[in-house]
Amino acid sequence: MTSFTQTAPHTPVQGWFSRSEAWLDSKGKGAWIAAMVLGFVFFWPVGLALLFYMIWSKRMFSKSCRSHKRKAWAHHGFSAMKPSGNSAFDAYKADTLRRLEQEQHDFEAFLQRLREAKDKAEFDEFMDERARAAASGEDLEDDQDGGEPKRH
Repeated sequence: MTSFTQTAPHTPVQGWFSRSEAWLDSKGKGAWIAAMVLGFVFFWPVGLALLFYMIWSKRMFSKSCRSHKRKAWAHHGFSAMKPSGNSAFDAYKADTLRRLEQEQHDFEAFLQRLREAKDKAEFDEFMDERARAAASGEDLEDDQDGGEPKRH
């Protein structure tokens, strides 16, 4: 069961990159452009990589890099955990999140039971086919040339 409050562990490279990206976002588009120019000055592939990243992530043409940061936080569910200041609403929200997590857990258990039932049905069908073949006296042997099996 996943929870909104848990975060996945970051590898050192992801953590370093995420921190650098967040720092540049907090400084604005000028910081991204300065980093790109410095990348070209010191080692041109770094500047080129930053340029492609800025175009790919739409940082180059957006009004503000800070909007990306807000969207990223909201996308990861962190805004849902922020208290609103209204205790009645916060209690309702906590109860709703707890209920949704329980429903998710129940649904995952249901899917697991479906997978197990499907596996059992497929295995039972396989065993029935083998039993019918054995009852009718048909044995399967591999052909000596490596071709299709022959029925006797």
